[in-house]
Amino acid sequence: MAGIGRHVPPTVLTNADLCQRFDTSDEWIRARTGIRSRHVVRLDEATSDLAVHAASAALRSADATAGSSEASADVDLVVLATATPDHPCPATAPLIAARLGLGAVPAFDVGAVCSGFVYGLAVADGMIRNGVARRVLLIGADAFTTLLNPADRSAAVVFGDAAAALVLRAGRADEPGAVQSLALGSDGRLAELISIPAGGSRAPRGEPEDRWIAMQGQAVYRHAVERMGEVALTALERAGWSVDDVDKFVAHQANQRILDTVAGKLGLPADRVYSNVAERGNTVAASIPLALDEADESGELRAGDRVLLSAFGAGATWGAATLTWPRLGR
Repeated sequence: MAGIGRHVPPTVLTNADLCQRFDTSDEWIRARTGIRSRHVVRLDEATSDLAVHAASAALRSADATAGSSEASADVDLVVLATATPDHPCPATAPLIAARLGLGAVPAFDVGAVCSGFVYGLAVADGMIRNGVARRVLLIGADAFTTLLNPADRSAAVVFGDAAAALVLRAGRADEPGAVQSLALGSDGRLAELISIPAGGSRAPRGEPEDRWIAMQGQAVYRHAVERMGEVALTALERAGWSVDDVDKFVAHQANQRILDTVAGKLGLPADRVYSNVAERGNTVAASIPLALDEADESGELRAGDRVLLSAFGAGATWGAATLTWPRLGR
């Protein structure tokens, strides 16, 4: 890790705002999700707009970390984790690379929904280890509120929009910021837990209501808790770490109940678990890098900390990673 940055759209949607649209209350929302507010895109904002802001911040951070010895233009691969590309075709990552002035670098999207950032991290790690790239711009960005049924209270209270990005460079395993281990998994038999039935090649048209996200909340909770815990333990084992070695657990910010339950099953005390879900909601692929950037800026993450990441998303997909935290420029 050589740089980090984030962007949230300026429009804030509070629980009080949602109470004007739905038969609900602030107490009901917070009791079930832990969320008080979330940021949402305007009608004229798209995923690429969020991503360009976050990526620009990450590139500036990387320049500051390196003391400007490496220029932003040295980025030779862009990977975008998103479930909300600007268009079904073309991919959004090349559009972002062009807007950033990165030239004809390879760029592509990764689709693993809420696990997308961890999957993207694995892709970037492999590209660097195999010598395909030396500096990768990895972005997690979603304008997920554009997929919500305006009449669906259960989804409206959960999701927000954001983007966050990392610059990753080639280095040594013993350097601060090094990715120590990765673990991934999926189970397509659980595809209907979180889905948008229409709009793809299986059902290109469908009914209007089939173009919105549909979730089976209780089942999602059960599988998320199980899989996030399991894959986290696998990543720890591959790194040669124990749970006691973890200084900070930064999981996908789905909701506070899932965070608390996974941390409890792992035996991690609350002071080693980072959460920003109360103010951001579930920002899908942006969730983990957004939390990392905010934790770093606030001082909750310090250089040398051993960090455990874990996520669960539609697919179903899940993933975890371990890394040591570097001192990043701002």
